[in-house]
Amino acid sequence: MGNSAIRIGVDIGGTFTDVVIEVEGKQFSTKVLTTYIAPENAIIDGLHQVCAKAGVAPSDIGQIIHGTTLATNALIERRGAKTALITTEGFRDVIEMRTESRFEQYDLNLTLPDPLIPRQSRFTISERVDATGGVLLDLDRAEIEAVADQINAAGYESIAVGLIHSYLNPDHERMVRDVLAEKLPDVMVSLSSEVSPQMREYERFNTVVANAYIKPLMKSYLGRLKGRLEDEGADCSVFLMHSGGGIISIESAADFPVRLVESGPAGGAVFAANIAARYGLDKVLSFDMGGTTAKICLIKNQTPKTSHVFEVARTYRFKKGSGMPISIPVIDMVEIGAGGGSLAHIDSMRQIRVGPESAGSEPGPACYGRGGEKPAVTDADLVLGKLDPNNFAGGSIQLHADSSADALVNVLGKTLDMDAQTAAFGLAEVVDENMANAARVHAVENGEDLSEYTMIAFGGAAPLHAGRLCEKLGVDRLLVPTGAGVGSAIGFLRAPFSFEANRSVYMKLSDFKPEVIKSLLTELQDEATGFVRSCDATSDIISEFKVYMRYTGQGWEIPTSLSAKQAMSPKADTFLKLFEADYSALFGRTVDGMDVEITVWSVNATTPPEQVAQIALASDAGAATVAGQRALFDPALATVTDAQLVLRNDMKAGQTVQGPAVVTEDETTIIVPSSRQVTAQPDGTIDMTTKGAQA
Repeated sequence: MGNSAIRIGVDIGGTFTDVVIEVEGKQFSTKVLTTYIAPENAIIDGLHQVCAKAGVAPSDIGQIIHGTTLATNALIERRGAKTALITTEGFRDVIEMRTESRFEQYDLNLTLPDPLIPRQSRFTISERVDATGGVLLDLDRAEIEAVADQINAAGYESIAVGLIHSYLNPDHERMVRDVLAEKLPDVMVSLSSEVSPQMREYERFNTVVANAYIKPLMKSYLGRLKGRLEDEGADCSVFLMHSGGGIISIESAADFPVRLVESGPAGGAVFAANIAARYGLDKVLSFDMGGTTAKICLIKNQTPKTSHVFEVARTYRFKKGSGMPISIPVIDMVEIGAGGGSLAHIDSMRQIRVGPESAGSEPGPACYGRGGEKPAVTDADLVLGKLDPNNFAGGSIQLHADSSADALVNVLGKTLDMDAQTAAFGLAEVVDENMANAARVHAVENGEDLSEYTMIAFGGAAPLHAGRLCEKLGVDRLLVPTGAGVGSAIGFLRAPFSFEANRSVYMKLSDFKPEVIKSLLTELQDEATGFVRSCDATSDIISEFKVYMRYTGQGWEIPTSLSAKQAMSPKADTFLKLFEADYSALFGRTVDGMDVEITVWSVNATTPPEQVAQIALASDAGAATVAGQRALFDPALATVTDAQLVLRNDMKAGQTVQGPAVVTEDETTIIVPSSRQVTAQPDGTIDMTTKGAQA
């Protein structure tokens, strides 16, 4: 085994695989193209590159933390295993019928995502558990055996088992698993009572189906990865980042791969939370913009906001309800817009629209000169002067501004009677306003005022747009940390070992049962702690308690946090006060005379967060060295300005640049609007503030 002080973070993205090594507090990183057929090849390639940079051998590595989009992509692209579902008689079509909600109320041609498992692959058995966990109809072993024979004959690789109310009484699901283990020992089985023991059968069935669908693929990949690493001499511990922002063992990840969906973006949120701790910030908006999407996350008190349901593979890109719901603990990342490669077009109302189609890397935006004829966000950024055509991606890709201008005029300009620059201005403003509007809505839904927040931007395209986004949102301060281009991989190295156990047990406050609650939370605490102990045998473990509550008759609940004392000595009036405080913070009022009910109980066991020394802000060291000038279009002034060009690597701590300006580096470019100024902080972070505002 290697040196435990030498750790590697690996993030497999849609285009690039990012690899970061940390040796004695120093970081070395690389980006290699993702190898879709065998993703482990890119990891091994990147591992050798960073080891060479750091001057260490693969055998010196003590720990590898890994996050991946493979699970998400398999769901989006429908590349999973041949999967069967076994469910209660009468509930065969739940995953196809969905819920009664329509995400587009008046669209007569609504396109709903097809279920992962077609009807002929869904099998039923006669059994029934009621809403209190009592058995109404016993399960007959012979019936399971008959279904197993059918599944065997059809050659399924994986089986999802989802029975009604099994989150309260899992005995029937376990009996099904035992029979399948005897009859079909080579077939993988996922139980809904283990994967997602929560009420709402559509979400729970969908989650266990997704888990079963990607389990063979992920188990095979993780096994191959471990083998390849050992062959290269890196015989070290491998852990996986999960969607909730923590780390689990490779064995747990192979059993519950659905928990890896969103693991990459979750790493980015952890990265932003770590920066927030370093700067002593309690209200942070993380902004992650890459090639295809832009995401935000609210981070309060250095902790990312979490949820217990989210969606993947939306058929209508930004429409809540148009995707597959997955009910697992997850960092609440909200997709708010397009990325650098997203394409623009004009709709039937003569308005500029951007996305959801993306140029990808083949052919890429028009400026790549690879045959792209439609304008992408990157084309608009180039025409507006935000990018240097001769120094894009460290000079590895030559950009063609004339191709961008032609695409902008042909697709947008001719219809709207605009020249290339005006069309680019329109395209960029549409993207930025869409993102600003989505961020405002998300903040309002969470009872937050973004003007009190600091933005932290990372991802290749974020620093190009973050300054303008801050202007639109009234945000006075923006931080662009070093390593922003590989932020998620760095975030993996900052994440704690953690596991969240949750369960649905319905209870009204008018029928409050303290002993039942204490027993349930103790059980969940033991389960979550057991998972963390399997990864880390020595560290302290902190338990975080949460209950999801609502007024009787409401459709959805809100999370309320409990202290350990409140959880282990539960009192109905304490629960009510906590709920009313959270409810009024969100909705501005409480509802008198209504009973309150609890639907989901949750315990997150986690190792303590890394202790971060707070940074001392740099004192003024005068103006930074100006490397040149660039014509930059300033959207707030709607005109071209003469912007200073500054190299980020040349900026010393405390040096400032007044906007309009462009701060460049190999991985990204920071655009400083006329209303802003930037200061280099001692850790290399670029700190952008409104002129005249205090940091």
